[in-house]
Parts: sequence; structure tokens; C-alpha cells
Amino acid sequence: MRPSPRKRGEGVPVSAAPAPMPDPAPRSVLARLVGLRPGEGPVLAWAWAYIFSLLAAYYVLRPIRDQMGVAGGIENLPWLFTATLVGMLALNLPFAWLVKSLPRARFVPLTYRFFASHILLFALALYGAPPDWDVWIGRVFFVWLSIFNLFVVSIFWATIVDVFSTSQGKRLFGFIAAGATVGAIAGSSLTAGLARSVPSWGLMLGAVVLLEAAVFSMRGLARLSERLHRVPAEAEAQAGAIGGSMYAGITRTLASPYLLNIALFLLLFSVTSTFLYFEQAGIAKRSFPDRAAQTAFFASVDLAVNVLTLGVQLFLTGRLTQAIGVGATLAILPAVSMLGFAALAASPTIWAIVAFQVLRRAGNFAISRPVREVLFTVVPREDRYKAKSFIDTVVYRLGDQVGAWSFAGIGALGLGSTAAALVAVPLSAAWLVNSLWLGRAQAKRDRAAEAERAGTGYAEGI
Repeated sequence: MRPSPRKRGEGVPVSAAPAPMPDPAPRSVLARLVGLRPGEGPVLAWAWAYIFSLLAAYYVLRPIRDQMGVAGGIENLPWLFTATLVGMLALNLPFAWLVKSLPRARFVPLTYRFFASHILLFALALYGAPPDWDVWIGRVFFVWLSIFNLFVVSIFWATIVDVFSTSQGKRLFGFIAAGATVGAIAGSSLTAGLARSVPSWGLMLGAVVLLEAAVFSMRGLARLSERLHRVPAEAEAQAGAIGGSMYAGITRTLASPYLLNIALFLLLFSVTSTFLYFEQAGIAKRSFPDRAAQTAFFASVDLAVNVLTLGVQLFLTGRLTQAIGVGATLAILPAVSMLGFAALAASPTIWAIVAFQVLRRAGNFAISRPVREVLFTVVPREDRYKAKSFIDTVVYRLGDQVGAWSFAGIGALGLGSTAAALVAVPLSAAWLVNSLWLGRAQAKRDRAAEAERAGTGYAEGI
């Protein structure tokens, strides 16, 4: 008699890989911490190395971008956000073609090396260009990095969602996100410590090395990911090209209420985040006239965010999601945002803005972002790469546009940060309602998938 099939993601496949070796004693601590199960440890380690390298590279570059954006004039930031949206739209179709035509093991390294080659060009430009070019190089770099960070992180999470199941995501995505936080701490610490003694082009070269480490880790993850799948044919299918239409990311998002609400979730988050970003940029320019000091300030804020985030990811996120569910966990950040913006409207001080920024970003990285990725575990594989990429990049940057020009419009009317904070309160309330709806819809789809695997013919109705 053949063994009964296990559910996807619940252990080592019957015939695709040998039984795992007994866990060593040190891993029992990790198992208690995140609920690790047999066969998941090596895959989790590669996922950690992958996101660590990506975020370390980004956070080496992020303070340089923020300083360059301030140097180019805060009044010009809305135009830089517009250029970023245009760049996102321009890159989405070529990326969709790569996803359609090539297997994951090929299109992911190609994408990362494409961006790494650009970092080398920016480093060369900063090294050899005359000083009067710095402002324009900075503006182009601001736009480029704003595109880079969303693409590379979206590809990472699409890969992770492709590898882990919904139940695994609830347990492990918070811990995987902790790898991002450790990488971000390493990157921002490096830049904060070296910004006054190492030129920006030198820091960029370090980011290139880290991107190549991410490619190496991605390949290690791909080699072991089949161990999480019951059926070898499923693992083989995931190694092949996804196929479909280049425009599927757009069309499938617009046709699905579920994907549209994920897009709305990200749009509302992006709009309110942009309000806070502009406030922080203005404070930095007024408080730190020296460019190196501005870079160090932005890096220090990043460091504070990531240190706070790490403890939550390691000890709270997974347990919280399993205890109260996806919807309630997603609703935490909009609830905090409602309170934070109300507090800013009452007292818009520098320390209130910085404290709210740190708390909000930590809440996003520690709780909202990893739990949001669980939403994609219940969509078809094509949507995980195409629709997800469209939502994570174009929709996110569209939210930046709405936030940037709304903030500029509020300023043009002679209204200050209090008015912007008051506008953000009802937006955060709508975001909270959206979060709860998504939680119910995700649970319904998950039940439908379980019933389908059991052969009961349960219909989604979403």
C-alpha cells in the first residue's frame, strides 16, 4: 500500500528527498522559538541568508539616497516620486516577460545582476564626475534605488511564498523577516559608521558584493525547496517557466476582488508613509546642514527601526499571527497609524514625528510585511510573481504619488503638518477595515484550497 499524501509544505516528500537527519541539540532552541518542524531548518537558513544579503545591500545604499534626495531640494521630491512611478511602469513589462519565459533559477539572478551593474555605474559616476554633476546624479540615484528596493524584495517574497505553504508562512515568515532586519541593521550600521570616512562610491561597491551573495543564497534555497513539497512533480513545475501573459499582473489584479484589496492595502500604507517621509526629510534638512551628517542621521533612524523590529520578529510575530489570525494582525499597523497621526495633529514636534516613524516602520517590518505575504500563499503561482510584482512596485509607487502630491497640495494651501496628519487619520481607518476584510478572505481561500486537496469540491466564492 502506498503512503497517504501529506499536505504541501508539511514535511519532507515521500520520494523526492531522503528523510532528514535527526535534529542537533542547538536546533531545538530554534524549534521552540519559531515552531520549526523537521526538514525546514536548511531551507529556512538559506532564506535567512538570502534576505539578509538583500537588505544589507539596500541599507548600505538607502542613507545615501535619502541624503541625495535632500540635497536635490525637498521641493523637488514629488517630481522624483513621479519619475519613480514611470520607471516602475517601464520595468514591469520586461520583468513580466522574464517571468513568462525563464525559470525562476534564471530570471531571479538576471534581475539582481541587472541592478548590480547599475550600482557599479553609479559608483563610477560619483568617482569620476565633476562636482557640479552631483545633484543630478543624486536625483537619478534616488529614483533608481526607489525602484530597486521594491523589485528585489518583491522577488524575494514571491520566491518564499512559492516555497512555503500558508501554515508554514504563519509560523515562519516573521522569523524569515528577522533575517531582513539583521541585514538592515548590518547595512545601516556600516553606512552610519563609515559615511564620514568612506566616499559614497566605496559604499556602493560593498552593496554589489552583497547582491551577489543574495544570488548565491537564492540558488541554495532553490536546491533545497523541493524538500518542502510532497509531490516531486510539483517541485519540478515550480522549477520551470511560469508562462502566461506579459500583462497578467495588471489584468489579473483588476479582475480579482481579493488582489484588488491587497492593492488597496498597499496603496493606503504607501500614502500615509509618504506623509511621514516628507516630514522627516524637512526636519533633517533644517537640523543637519552638513551632507555627511544628514546621511549619518538617516542611517541612525534606520538603525533604531531595525533594532526595535528584530525582537518583535523573533519572539512575537509568528505567535501573534497564529493566535489572533491574519486579519487582526494586519489591522495592528493601521490602528497604530490612526493613533499616531492623531497625536501628530495635536503635537507635531520633531521628536513626536521621529518616534512615530520608528514605531510605524518597525510595525510594518516586524508584523505587517511578513503577514501580508501570507495573503499570497492562497493565490495561483502566476499571481505570486506577476500580480504580486505589479502590486508591490507600481501600486506602491502610485501610493507614493498620491501621498507626495497631496502633501505638496496641503502645503500650497498654506496648511502645515497638522492638516496632513488629520487627513491621514480617516485613511488609516479605511485601511483598518480593509485589513479585516483581507483576513476573512484569506481564511476562506485557505479553507477552499484544503477542501480541494481533500477532494470535496469546496468553492471559494471570492
